[in-house]
Amino acid sequence: MLITKSRPRLVLVLGSLSAFGALTIDMYLPAMPGMAGELHTSALQVQLTLTVFVVGLALGQVIVGPLSDTWGRRRPLLIGMALYVAGSLWCAVAPSVGWLLAGRALQSLGAAAGTVLARAVVRDLYEGTAMTRFFSTLMVVNGVAPIVAPVIGGQLLTVTTWRAVFVVLAAIGAVLLVAVTVTLPESLPADRRAPADPRATLRTFRTLGTDLHYLRYVLAAALMFAAVFAYISGSSFVLQDGYGLSAQQFSVVFGVNGLGIVLFGQVNGLLVGRVADEHTLLRVALAVATLGSAGVLAAAVLALPLPVLLISLFVVVSMLGIVLADATSLALAGHGSAAGAASSLQGLLQFLVGSLAAAAMSLSGHVTATAMGTTMVICSLAALTLLLGRRAT
Repeated sequence: MLITKSRPRLVLVLGSLSAFGALTIDMYLPAMPGMAGELHTSALQVQLTLTVFVVGLALGQVIVGPLSDTWGRRRPLLIGMALYVAGSLWCAVAPSVGWLLAGRALQSLGAAAGTVLARAVVRDLYEGTAMTRFFSTLMVVNGVAPIVAPVIGGQLLTVTTWRAVFVVLAAIGAVLLVAVTVTLPESLPADRRAPADPRATLRTFRTLGTDLHYLRYVLAAALMFAAVFAYISGSSFVLQDGYGLSAQQFSVVFGVNGLGIVLFGQVNGLLVGRVADEHTLLRVALAVATLGSAGVLAAAVLALPLPVLLISLFVVVSMLGIVLADATSLALAGHGSAAGAASSLQGLLQFLVGSLAAAAMSLSGHVTATAMGTTMVICSLAALTLLLGRRAT
């Protein structure tokens, strides 16, 4: 296809789209402790803006994915980018936490289009190990988001308020909207599109929901994402309030962990098909993530030095670069004709499980290192257990 002749451009555009959710979450994390005071609300209410965004991101994918199987990828993507820009500007001028929650909901629907359709386009164009390697390559751009986003957010806070973060996000969304318009052709030919039939869409979801091979990998990825999301949603409070890190120091820690996603994503691309297959690499990564999660919990319970906690967090977060690439490739391999729906259900479960993990972590009313570590252990161990049975076929 024409689109495959510009692989670096494709990686950059699709990687940016798939990183939209992480970018939108990570850039404002350093500002969360200070937002509560300016908006005259509680820390838990501010954290709810994160949960609302994640739930909207999940539900939006379920809408956009099936639509893209009927309309093609390009039109829903352009609409989504426009919604994202509007939602970001809404957040920037929100006078209260209620208005901010509404803006985050709109913003999340736009981000959902980029997240789900990036995976669907890759499935349109690649198969087998080539698809796994491309997903691994996307981890370069995906990893840049958690590296750069909190650093930008932290630096903005030194010269302005948290509202500027959302102005910057709106500008990024506008640039990407132009990039998609100019450089990204349609990847789903008309003869491969599904008819516009809601009953057919429901049948597709029923088929996916009963496909144990697909569900095994989707749930493993969702649980691993939930372990990392516990870190994403809780680390700003744990590291800044609990361990005394400044917003700038926190952004550096967050960026280093993002670098781990890039590094191990590329290691995965080099190893898959040469040293081991996707199944083996996925299980090894989940085992390492479980050990890292145990290290986080031990550091919290035993009051171990901060470097122990930081190293353990790096181990867990880095493994996401392997898990998401391999699990996504294995899950979508058998669903080329319904890549949009399959990608959307994966996104729904991934962000739904992640938001539930974050909510459970906050049940006590205060996010602690122990609660974060416990959540990470439960989620990573559950993901590993899911894949320790017989090999999926």
